Amino acid sequence: MPKAAQKSSSTNEFKNFEPYKPKRGEEYMNEQQREHFRQILQRWKADLMQEVDRTVTHMKDDAANFPDPADRATQEEEFSLELRTRDRERKLIKKIDQTIERLNQDDYGFCDACGVEIGIKRLEARPTATLCIDCKTLAEIKERQELG
Repeated sequence: MPKAAQKSSSTNEFKNFEPYKPKRGEEYMNEQQREHFRQILQRWKADLMQEVDRTVTHMKDDAANFPDPADRATQEEEFSLELRTRDRERKLIKKIDQTIERLNQDDYGFCDACGVEIGIKRLEARPTATLCIDCKTLAEIKERQELG
């Protein structure tokens, strides 16, 4: 798989799912909805773990001691970039695990700041979201003001 395709597939793989269509009068975050998000999160985590395995294999297979310093530097830069990407994905896997734990504790889908429903569509766009759109917008505005 080309590197560009690898990068986009690893972080966006959770988007390959059938969107949940709530029925009229359906209770928010019922068992069907929780199971829908559990499957999304578990597939996403599995895909990220496969990328980790691919990286290890790639680095073992492609590791070479090039006599040319420019070739060696190029390879080291490529490995460095790949490791940074995997480090971000490692943090994402940890966040996915925390989200699955929230699902198990029936605490998923509600805003940490104000307690309102985050919403199915927002959670499908960002399954690890912990804030509703209003609280997230306020947090971003506050962050921009603090940073200048």
